[in-house]
Amino acid sequence: MAIQFFCIALFTIFVAMKHFGLIGYPLGHSASAAYFTDKFSRESIDAEYTLYEIENITALDGIKGGLSGFNVTIPYKKAVIPYLATISPEAEAIGAVNCVKVDSKGLLHGYNTDAVGIRATLLPYDLCGQRAIILGTGGAAAAVKYVLQELAMEVVMVSRNTSQNVITYEQISEDIVYSTRLIVNATPVGMFPNIDNAPQLPYHAIGKSHILFDLIYNPAQTRFLALGAAQGATTIGGGEMFRRQAEASWEIWSAKGEF
Repeated sequence: MAIQFFCIALFTIFVAMKHFGLIGYPLGHSASAAYFTDKFSRESIDAEYTLYEIENITALDGIKGGLSGFNVTIPYKKAVIPYLATISPEAEAIGAVNCVKVDSKGLLHGYNTDAVGIRATLLPYDLCGQRAIILGTGGAAAAVKYVLQELAMEVVMVSRNTSQNVITYEQISEDIVYSTRLIVNATPVGMFPNIDNAPQLPYHAIGKSHILFDLIYNPAQTRFLALGAAQGATTIGGGEMFRRQAEASWEIWSAKGEF
């Protein structure tokens, strides 16, 4: 009888536990598993969070069945969209997804909580109507652009390759930097373990009126930020954004009765 009761209790625990995770490649820099594991422990939440380092988005088919939700990072924030049954209006407008909820039928529903984290991080600064440079054109950069355009900012997009409405790093002149208030690094350049790297910029043109925002949170101060700080600029690391987007993801996953 005792054994039977133990088996029933064990089965109940197994069924109740929820599974979440992060898909991306590579994931050696990620603090997501540590963050959510600590959160689940502190708040007595019966769940686990796993990193899924996948080299191709097609591997998602073999993962999603066991998950109640997952985050998405480089390089799949745009590539995941065709796998979704629905996408939130904001994520659709951004063109990128970093949070997915899996419903009871196994269907995927996409959201963008990066925008939540970016808004919260930049809220203390008076940026409305000013000019910004965004380094990168991936999913994170798309979320930054969306938020900055909400602030009626003029946005200059920068990439390694030229395209419509995008300039290259070689085209970032001193005059462009002088006339800019905010510079955002939305690339993985400078992320652990390549912490000595920094985006190509005329850093000597940066001054006390500039704000440098790096979406990277590992390390807390990237070389990009250190070079800006040496010129007197205000610098913002990616830690606050990371925490805000993580909590916004949890609100989506834990919401009742949505599907």
